[in-house]
Formats: sequence, structure tokens, C-alpha cells
Amino acid sequence: MKKETSSNSLNEQFLFLNCELNSALNMISGRWKAQIVYSIWSGNDRFSLVKRELSAISEQVLSRQLKELETHAILVKIPIPDTVPAGISYQLTSKGIALVPILQTLCDWGKQYAEGKRIHLLEDI
Repeated sequence: MKKETSSNSLNEQFLFLNCELNSALNMISGRWKAQIVYSIWSGNDRFSLVKRELSAISEQVLSRQLKELETHAILVKIPIPDTVPAGISYQLTSKGIALVPILQTLCDWGKQYAEGKRIHLLEDI
């Protein structure tokens, strides 16, 4: 937990209030969020399907990242009726769908300027 009066916390608050870019980056920052958004956009709408596609992610991290994306209204959880145990489907909101081409552009930028590092994010949308 951050101390709210620390200079780091105050600087973060200042940046969020004065630049929407910082708020936007905060919503999508995290090692897996972009890949999760793309996976759901590609049709992997269940936890197990996203986990299968992103096999290196732990279930705990996937769960936390999904909750954060839901908090930022990038995706929603939809209960699947008549399933035991209760099934959940994930769907991108209009905000999440609007994010996909932005992530693709960032991926293209990364491919060009990643200094020899191979980028696997959002290839061939």
C-alpha cells in the first residue's frame, strides 16, 4: 500500500490529473493486459481459453488482470446460464474494442523500434 502523502504518490496524482495519457497507460499497463484483450477479441471468451492461449501466465495473475480490465470497463463478465459450476464469459466493451487498433499500432511501433527484440503482441489482426 502506497503512502498517499509521499512525493511519488503526489507526483502520480499530479500526472493523472494533468495528462490523460498517464491515465490511459495505467489502464492498460501490466505484462499481460494487452495479450488478454487481444485473446478475448480473438474469441477466447472463457478463462480456460485465455489461459490455454497464454500458457505462461499463472491463474492468479490472469484472474487479477481480468479484474483490473473489468474495473476499467475494458471488458465485462457475463454469466453463462444453466452451467454447473456457474460459467463466466468475458466480452470486450466498446471501450475495449476501441483499444484493439491502438494496441495493434503500438505493436507495429514495437516491431520497428524494439532494437532486435522479437515482439509477439497482436500479430496478424
